[in-house]
Amino acid sequence: MASIQRRWWMIGAGVIVAALVAVLAVVFTNNSAPRPVATSAPVPSPSSSTTAVPPSSASPAPSSSASVATTAATATAGGGVAAAKLAELTVEQKVGQVLMVASPVTGPSADSLYAVDTLLVGNVFMKGRSTAGQSGIADEVTGMLKHVSGSRTAGILPFVATDQEGGLVQIMRGRGFSEMPQAIEQGELPVATLLADATTWGEQLAAVGVNVNLAPVMDTVPSAEFAPKNAPIGAFGREYGYTPEAVSSHGIAFAQGMRAAGVDATVKHFPGLGRATANTDVDADVIDTVTVRNDAYVEPFRDAVKAGVPWLMMSNASYPKIDAANLAPFSRTIVHDMVRGDLGFKGIIVSDDICDAVQVRAVPVSQRGVLFLKAGGTMALCTNEALLPEMYSGLVEAAKTDPAFAKQLDAAALVVLEMKQDRGLLS
Repeated sequence: MASIQRRWWMIGAGVIVAALVAVLAVVFTNNSAPRPVATSAPVPSPSSSTTAVPPSSASPAPSSSASVATTAATATAGGGVAAAKLAELTVEQKVGQVLMVASPVTGPSADSLYAVDTLLVGNVFMKGRSTAGQSGIADEVTGMLKHVSGSRTAGILPFVATDQEGGLVQIMRGRGFSEMPQAIEQGELPVATLLADATTWGEQLAAVGVNVNLAPVMDTVPSAEFAPKNAPIGAFGREYGYTPEAVSSHGIAFAQGMRAAGVDATVKHFPGLGRATANTDVDADVIDTVTVRNDAYVEPFRDAVKAGVPWLMMSNASYPKIDAANLAPFSRTIVHDMVRGDLGFKGIIVSDDICDAVQVRAVPVSQRGVLFLKAGGTMALCTNEALLPEMYSGLVEAAKTDPAFAKQLDAAALVVLEMKQDRGLLS
């Protein structure tokens, strides 16, 4: 699959990646202008026929004044606009800030509207496929944004995400959107060319109100020969190359291009899906029996964190050589100790889809968000809006009955609010 020139490039990539990371770190750190108001692998779009009546138990209720007072005291001690905003929120609104619900890019479903109107969910993932172009898609995003603002979210504007990797994984197409090549082809471009192209692609997303792209893929596939066997990544050409160095240099260039356009990039799927032979979206018991805690294939994520990438998405696979007891999104060793500790990541840790993914079906929906936050996660992604009320109710219940979890919810919500403050999304 790779040309001779590309092979020479990958050999040389290791020489330049350290310098590239250092340069891009300065760019990520210094480029903090407010963004236009606007997500893991791409997940199969849930059936549009899912219109289950949301349970009445999911309806929000005001949190106790004692809880608000406690949070206010904490915010006063810590200071900061984001902390002050956190003190204003009810438990239900805090839960809404740590959730991202899917909404069809062709128009919201009854369930997605229920999630934002009634359950106060504060972040949206535009799912599916559309060829309506910038004008048509902008109308859909704008229409959805009207529901995620005002008193529902205490004036906090949403993160609006989509999945715009390139190749088969490009949700938004049509007039005003480039036809993006798949990542394996992007990996053959000079780094400077990819950075410029990604800036253009990011500007196209920003133009329709998207402020988060759930890309790039930073998974390393071992070889071109193994790629067809790697169901989630290599089989679709979603990898930038076959060495950590090639993945780092090109993945970071893609992320920096998005940032230059005012769109946050999301590196995924930590700690890597390049060695898996099954897809967590459609298969259960997806296990990586090779990856260890200080694996060389973790290096692209480490490089991206050093370069200042603001979002990181978890894999849903199992990594028994790291944590034999828990799936990655529910493993405190992987989410907290590795991402926060080993990598030193300070941004938003978002789950891959934990609603429709077959890999997590053994875990009750109501507990998936709770377990993710307990593991150290920041924001749970649900691509099946009909299941969102169960996840929401579980989070609210846990926060109201478990003081330790209530503190974890506050910590996660504060990370989200601090990022929104930096991006100009706090009123």
